Amino acid sequence: MSAEQKEKYFIAIVPPEPIKTELQQLKQNFYNLYNTKGALRSPAHITLHMPFEFKEKEEEKINSFLTLFCSKYSPFDISIKNYNCFEPRVIFADVTKNESLFYLRNNLIHEIRPSLQILNADYKGLGFHPHITLAFRDLKKTAFYEAWNKYKDEKIEFSFKCSKITLLKHQENYWKEHREFLLVAKV
Repeated sequence: MSAEQKEKYFIAIVPPEPIKTELQQLKQNFYNLYNTKGALRSPAHITLHMPFEFKEKEEEKINSFLTLFCSKYSPFDISIKNYNCFEPRVIFADVTKNESLFYLRNNLIHEIRPSLQILNADYKGLGFHPHITLAFRDLKKTAFYEAWNKYKDEKIEFSFKCSKITLLKHQENYWKEHREFLLVAKV
C-alpha cells in the first residue's frame, strides 16, 4: 500500500485478559448459534471514536496526540453488566453508566477534531451508549428476535480497571490492536 493512501483506524477501550477472551467467546457463541460473524472481526471493545481514515505515513501524529491526551487521565473502573440491544440487529454486553468514561470519551472527541482534523461525519451527533457488541450487522432480523429472547434475561458481569486506550487498525479485513496508550495522570 502506498504511503499516500489512507488507512482505517478507530480508538477504543479493550478489556484486559481474561475478560477480553471471555467476551470473544460470547461473540463466538453468537456466531455458532446464529451465523453472525461481523463482531468477530474485532477484539471485544468499547468504542471511543468511530472508524476514520488517516494517512499511514502520518500515523505518528495520532500516536503523539493519544500519548499526550492519555497523560491527562487516571485509570478508572469499568463495569459490564448483562445484555442489551439496539433493535433489530445488535446485541451487546452493556457497560454501566460511568462518568469517567463519558468524560474521557467526550474530551477525546472534542480534542481530536481540531488537533488532527479527524471527524467521521457519518456518526456526528449520535449519542454515546458504551457497550461491547456481540452480534450486529449480519444478524438477520428473525435470528435477532430469537437470540434476544434467549439472552435478554441472562446475567453477565465483568469489572476491570481501565488503564489504557487502544488504537485499532483495519488490516486483512479485521480490526487489530495496533498500539496502546496508558492513562498515567496522578490523582
